[in-house]
Amino acid sequence: MSGYTSAALRQQLYRRSLLVVVLSQIFGGAGLAAGVTVGALLAQDMLGTDRYAGMPAALLTLGSAASAFLVGRLSQRCGRRLGLSAGFLAGGIGALGVAASAVAHNIWLLFISLLIYGAGTSTNLQARYAGTDLAKPNQRATAISIAMMATTFGAVAGPNLVDATGRFALSVGVPALGGPFLLAGAAFIAAGLVLFILLRPDPFLVASSLEAPLGKGQSEQAGGTVGGQAAHKRKLIVGATVMILTQIVMIALMTMTPVHMIHHGYGLGEVGVVISIHIGAMYLPSLVTGILVDKIGRIAMSYAAGAVLLAAGVLAALAPAESMAALIIALALLGIGWNLGLISGTAIIVDATTPATRAKTQGKIDVLIALAGASGGALSGMVVAQSSYAVLSLGGAILSLLLIPVGLWSRKGAAKE
Repeated sequence: MSGYTSAALRQQLYRRSLLVVVLSQIFGGAGLAAGVTVGALLAQDMLGTDRYAGMPAALLTLGSAASAFLVGRLSQRCGRRLGLSAGFLAGGIGALGVAASAVAHNIWLLFISLLIYGAGTSTNLQARYAGTDLAKPNQRATAISIAMMATTFGAVAGPNLVDATGRFALSVGVPALGGPFLLAGAAFIAAGLVLFILLRPDPFLVASSLEAPLGKGQSEQAGGTVGGQAAHKRKLIVGATVMILTQIVMIALMTMTPVHMIHHGYGLGEVGVVISIHIGAMYLPSLVTGILVDKIGRIAMSYAAGAVLLAAGVLAALAPAESMAALIIALALLGIGWNLGLISGTAIIVDATTPATRAKTQGKIDVLIALAGASGGALSGMVVAQSSYAVLSLGGAILSLLLIPVGLWSRKGAAKE
């Protein structure tokens, strides 16, 4: 690893590692689409009720919570290559299990497979960290955004292939709603193989070896003093809170939108269009977002996330159910708000950690994010069943306002330290 002490060689490896991550994210993005687009519909079909339509989102995010912890630990010990490839391969197996459960009409197999499928979704999210291991401080948000932007290609294509994958599934004896999960299985497995074969040398292991000789001086700069530790802890809390709040709002509204649309006469193709635009908005603005986060600041962009999520919730609540255009705009804003919150929050976390603890800390925080998403997904169906989609949307809008006091607390703490 000593050969990478040169700044030029380190930048060369940074660019190469980021390119490999980008390639894996293209495949990984396609794997995300199944759970988002038809997961709730599959559960609704198999259970015969809307009350538990949010369960697929809850289960896959619970699975992603467990895998985020395990992938973080494995990455800390063995590097990003083994940690991320193992997570993607597990997700692929889970996706194929969901398709099998649709064939057998076995609800328990569905639930177990959704848990395992969650490993792919969390790994796809954790891969954003791999691009930052060798990045300079002023490149971190941009690196995160490039990795996330690559997800757009597969993530947008996936929902638009619902009808095509459904027809393919029927041709091989699988129910139509199982088709997207066949695509997800192949996509996640391909993403895992790309990382396992190409992510050499491992950027996290290189970064760790480069930091080790720097010793105590580097650790103190990163938070070794009492004041530094307080700043470090505050940043971790702020970064995690920003991502958790945006995740709850996004998952809750995204989960119930397909069910809301089906109830008002829309077809699967129309649902696929709305969700693909939403997912595109989650990832496509990333490159611009990353640059803005690096130049304008992490906290300022978290305020922007709150404002956009507020607009999304209000519009989704007030939009006439028959207006597909209004739903598209609301879901696009929901995706953009999530994008702003995730990238700004992730950059705060990377700033607050060093390679000595970075991967496992990132894994722990992604566990909290996944659990927050699970809560949002599980409660969303119950809220809609007891009240309405509009009430759920307004609840998300109100929750997004909490990003403002979080940012103010961060700035107040920074002024004292």
